[in-house]
Amino acid sequence: MPRSIWTGAISFGLVTVPVKMYSAVQRKTVRFHQLNSKTGVRIAQKRVDPSTGDEVAYEDLVKGYELSPDRYVVIEPGELEALDPVKTKTIDIEDFVDLADIDPVFYDHPYYLAPGAGGAKPYRLLLDAMEETGKVAIARVVIRSKENLVALRPMGDVLGMATMLFPDEVVDPDKLDEVPSADEVKTTKRELDIAKQLVDSLAGDWEPDKYHDTYREEVLSLIERKAAGEEIVVQPEREEESAPVPDLMSALKASLDAVRERTGDKDEAKPAAGAKKKAPARKPKATTDKPKTTSSGSGRKKTTKSG
Repeated sequence: MPRSIWTGAISFGLVTVPVKMYSAVQRKTVRFHQLNSKTGVRIAQKRVDPSTGDEVAYEDLVKGYELSPDRYVVIEPGELEALDPVKTKTIDIEDFVDLADIDPVFYDHPYYLAPGAGGAKPYRLLLDAMEETGKVAIARVVIRSKENLVALRPMGDVLGMATMLFPDEVVDPDKLDEVPSADEVKTTKRELDIAKQLVDSLAGDWEPDKYHDTYREEVLSLIERKAAGEEIVVQPEREEESAPVPDLMSALKASLDAVRERTGDKDEAKPAAGAKKKAPARKPKATTDKPKTTSSGSGRKKTTKSG
């Protein structure tokens, strides 16, 4: 059963909502230890001063900020502690904004907020109010001596909270030299028509359970087989044969034909030059009034309401 990692309260105007915070993710990365290949023993990491070769005791370590190679400003622990934000134990809501206005690149780590003792009713009131208005709360909270910008939003019957990046932590895509502008690269209407049909042919509902970390599954399978005594034969890597690169239009049409062959849609793409033909509409699925949870951005969930 998940354990709460922080307790406090949401400050909502003059209303206080006691909450407990839980991490919303459990990383599934396969972790390895470093061993001595001759003895099979796990090695120990040591802090060594390269100028003397001596091991440095933990209590002798200090923090240093590098100004230039081999030139540092030493910061004492007390100096940093004096700058720590006040631990108020509150999530202070500053603004309510539309979910669509937040670019997913700003989201960092997701959490769940559950009501604390005596907080069930104000918790439900805040959740319902945000659900009805379609708003997301932007707030600040101190976690582990660090002030965080966070976004609170309804996720079914629970409030979700995601820590956010500050604007100066997000790289401006305009600084990427390799990305050509729309003026530098022109596409034809025929190419765009077929590309839109290809997108529509691959469109569907977000079903997170259909996606798996196949690499992690293969690594775990390899570990299980080796632990069981199976001898693993490593296959030599095969060099990929270079194939002629098709032109863009041929690649688009071939991709569209392949998708339609797989899905059983035999209609051929016949975009006429200059014609204003729209991509075929997908048949809507039956919906209910029950909110459903989807993902926003890279793995982050958002709640939408059908109807």
